[in-house]
Amino acid sequence: MSTAGRAPLLHPVLRDLPCAALPPPLVTLTLQPGLDVSYEVERLVDDRKLHASRYRFDPGGNGINVARALTRLALPAHACMLVAGEIGSLLRRLVARQVRHVHATRIAGETRINAAVRQLDPAAQYEFIGRGPAPTPAELRGVIEQLLQLGGGGVVALTGSLPDGVAPTLYAELAQQLHARGSRVVLDMQGEALAAAVPRRPFLIKPNRWELEQLCGQALPRIADVRREACALVGAGVANVCVSLGAQGALLASADGVWRGLAPAVAVRSTVGAGDSMLAGLVGALACGAAAPDALRLGLACGSGTAAQPGTELFDPAQLPALLRATRVRRLGAA
Repeated sequence: MSTAGRAPLLHPVLRDLPCAALPPPLVTLTLQPGLDVSYEVERLVDDRKLHASRYRFDPGGNGINVARALTRLALPAHACMLVAGEIGSLLRRLVARQVRHVHATRIAGETRINAAVRQLDPAAQYEFIGRGPAPTPAELRGVIEQLLQLGGGGVVALTGSLPDGVAPTLYAELAQQLHARGSRVVLDMQGEALAAAVPRRPFLIKPNRWELEQLCGQALPRIADVRREACALVGAGVANVCVSLGAQGALLASADGVWRGLAPAVAVRSTVGAGDSMLAGLVGALACGAAAPDALRLGLACGSGTAAQPGTELFDPAQLPALLRATRVRRLGAA
């Protein structure tokens, strides 16, 4: 097959996809970023000062993680974010080390700090999420205007929780405005914000099973139940619905069919950022023109690669070919 029109700078796993082409602009939005601090300890003990065997700090926030992962796939990602105070300045520098195009809107206050503690024996992980500052209407308008300018005609990922004081309909309003500019909108949030935005006919949503249960208002204990609700969302106008199922892999539904994927087995060190990496693999592959099963395969490989890393570190791009070979995807039938 001719490689004319392909992008020579893409990661090899993307270049090898059928009809892989240079993608449109890929833009992410993070309204509540944070500095992620992670520790590994042998065992938590009450009322004891413990020394971590390992610790690290990374830039955090769903959209930031997606942009970091897209960059590791050699895709030109733009990360739009709100930053505040000294922690925000550090966060921006950390993001700039991993993402070429960083667009930080400064607001008053102090960017939040999040912490994760991984206990080795018995294995357990504890996460603590800080509370970020509330932007003023003018501050919020600044980052939105930047997002709309960058994202026109591209793929825009709206992810994560909303700051205090921001209406849960914001993502729905942004999706409508981006759609009018010819953008393909990706949604990765939960609760009322997701429910409000789904009717805007997004290009992709990626709930986990619990978030899908929230969205449809009922328990989904079987894979058949998950499939039914994912297909209903496709029928309602969502182009692609990917439901992450933890150890059971993921299900992807689109107008072309339904696929079930099983991730490669890895020694899990931290699950922080694994879902964001999976989303980046899906978005990157679909933006390059890949078929749904190839996109699901890459998403699962990226997510598993990140789960094998400490803290909020993401997958090693050099390990993706091996992870892809160990990822299994099969078609379940029509949507």
